[in-house]
Amino acid sequence: DVLPSPDGAAPSVSITEIRQYLRAQEIPFHDGYSCLHTPSLFGHHGDQPLSANAPFTLFIDKTTGSFLCTATLAEGTWQDYQANVEMRHRGMTPIPPAGSEETEEEMRQAREDARCIWERALPLWQLLDEKETKETKALFGISQVTDATLKRFGVRYLRTARSLVFPWFSPQDATLKGLKLVRMEKKGGTITYVEETLPRLDSYRNLFGLPLIGRRDTELVLTGWELDALALHQAAGVASVALPRGASCLPPTLLPYLEQFKRITLWLGEDLRSWEAAKLFARKLSLKRCSLVRPGDLQPRPLEALNQGLNVTKILRSALLASHKSIVSFRQLREEVFGELVNTEQVSGVKWARFPELNRLLKGHRRGELTIFTGPTGSGKTTFISEYALDLCMQGVCTLWGSFEINNVRLAKIMLTQFAGRRLEDQLELYDEWADRFEELPLYFMTFHGQQNIK
Repeated sequence: DVLPSPDGAAPSVSITEIRQYLRAQEIPFHDGYSCLHTPSLFGHHGDQPLSANAPFTLFIDKTTGSFLCTATLAEGTWQDYQANVEMRHRGMTPIPPAGSEETEEEMRQAREDARCIWERALPLWQLLDEKETKETKALFGISQVTDATLKRFGVRYLRTARSLVFPWFSPQDATLKGLKLVRMEKKGGTITYVEETLPRLDSYRNLFGLPLIGRRDTELVLTGWELDALALHQAAGVASVALPRGASCLPPTLLPYLEQFKRITLWLGEDLRSWEAAKLFARKLSLKRCSLVRPGDLQPRPLEALNQGLNVTKILRSALLASHKSIVSFRQLREEVFGELVNTEQVSGVKWARFPELNRLLKGHRRGELTIFTGPTGSGKTTFISEYALDLCMQGVCTLWGSFEINNVRLAKIMLTQFAGRRLEDQLELYDEWADRFEELPLYFMTFHGQQNIK
């Protein structure tokens, strides 16, 4: 099978265009992992400016430009976002984009159907017949999953369809938005799990387990199946969610809900397809925060690991980093590059007051650079570098001298003479005055001299 791309349709706008537009409209934003974060356009009057102090609850996908406001659940395309910005400029209150009447009716009907099924389904831990409970658990391979875990995640059982029922609650107000029903089918010696969703699959965007995660949680395990999320929480006590369509797709509309996490471990399944999907998803989520659990005999999917009594925490700790710590891409550098282009004068470094020709050649003293001066003995290297460093030090640049040939007393004498601009040995009465001023400079000397053992 060809692995579907998680990226969907080709982007209609580039990240550069998005950033330029936001800056031109004076909309504050900052970079996230997969999205740009901005204050929401919705819920405010059009004549109120967007403040950088307001909560940044609107997320713009860096790849597609589509947006989602997690405070109001308003979402739309990049064109919808621009239209609402224009409404604000006209003093009008932005209106969340509306779907077609047909789509709205389908969603309303799906919610109603989901509510009816949810009310008919029974909590799996409250079935009257204990034998039925055990048989149902065994049927779905969750005999090791405790009632407490099932209760925490709100899993129910629909007798008439012999299906497990997983709820989709709104992250805004915890109302029921939909359901996923999972039933087991056995053909010959093969067991397959059949899934049905309300609403239909292309509109079902439930990160199962999301309502159980706190705002301060910074680590997450991303799985491809609801039962795996249960197993992970029970076995390792970690925050875990399940993707709505498993390893086949990472819907862009879910990315804003994953922005708060500094570390995401992807454990999507136990086959090659899941492994390839994990690598694709990691690129979309930002490689630098992702780790991957490689499938193997000793690292099956989480539910199977729980059933086999494997150490799930140990497996998570052995997850492979998605990125190499010594390699970066331009995507990770682009904002810093832009910052250097915008702040050319600041980036060029501290200019020397006494050496205009040096400014022309080196553009100033820049942090992180190494400059080497060479010359024969007696050519004036120490005298020049002393002047060079003193010039910067007098401008507030913290300076550390490491002289392994000239001792610190002699070096300090040279620099003090240069600082005073006079022969102090002929004017000793001025020594304390100039020494006091010299002492105020951010100047330090290493105590190593000649050949030293630094251990």
